[in-house]
Amino acid sequence: MKKVLKLGLPKGSLQESTLKLFKKAGYNVTVGSRSYYPDFDDIEIQAMLIRAQEMAKYVDDGVLDAGLTGKDWILEQGADVHEVAELNYAKGGLRPVKWVVAVPMDSKIKSVKGLNGKRIATELVGFTKKYLKSKGIRADVDFSWGATEVKPPYLADAIVELTETGSSLKANNLRIIDTILESSTRFISNKKAWKDRWKRRKMENIVLLLHGALAAEEKVGLKMNLPEKSLKRVMSLLSSLHSPTLSQLSDTGWFAVEVVIAEKTVRDIIPKLKSVGAEGIIEYPLNKVIP
Repeated sequence: MKKVLKLGLPKGSLQESTLKLFKKAGYNVTVGSRSYYPDFDDIEIQAMLIRAQEMAKYVDDGVLDAGLTGKDWILEQGADVHEVAELNYAKGGLRPVKWVVAVPMDSKIKSVKGLNGKRIATELVGFTKKYLKSKGIRADVDFSWGATEVKPPYLADAIVELTETGSSLKANNLRIIDTILESSTRFISNKKAWKDRWKRRKMENIVLLLHGALAAEEKVGLKMNLPEKSLKRVMSLLSSLHSPTLSQLSDTGWFAVEVVIAEKTVRDIIPKLKSVGAEGIIEYPLNKVIP
């Protein structure tokens, strides 16, 4: 009998970034325009697109062996799952997202204490109620089916909304008064599936490659040649980075250096390397960095 891992991929805001991450990790995944069943080039993976909000429930129930969803939705559903790994990516980049309390710019509410007796709209109803209760605040918390930012001031006094940069809130004339939760993507497993030796190894291998793809996301490789007289100066420029690979070339007195560095530092360091004698500098993208 063929062994298969039933894997849930998040449909919606995380879908595109997740599929991109899997591709970088080495998996060729295709999704039809109307299909909820992505096709992996790995016959041991049977995938399904599920909304991140529902993922933890299906993994908890054993309908799926594993899945990717936010920590926020695990807490919201109270799901009893095994968190295999944290994967620091979101819709817009490599950063956690935040659930914040926001009110209109001209609202008299200055802090969460001002929410007593008010109406709050959010998709994260359960967690928001628990948070307010922990602060001793009584408020009406309504489920929002979408377009939450437009609810204040007529349909709600405040909202609890997910944000990465806060730009959408500002565009809707809202200001943040508190952050109630920071969340990142998690690779989760059904607890029974995690005890299965084959499924566990399969999940660990997937996570290894996903972590490698994420580690490479903001890094590039640099290669260069340099004469022996420039070696000390070039190595001093690279000393704050991971240990460069150094090898002697067939031409006497010349060396090849290779290093992985943060992409944002490249524009500053390449001119410096050139000025101290480095030649034939090549920058190249990375798919995975496995420690």
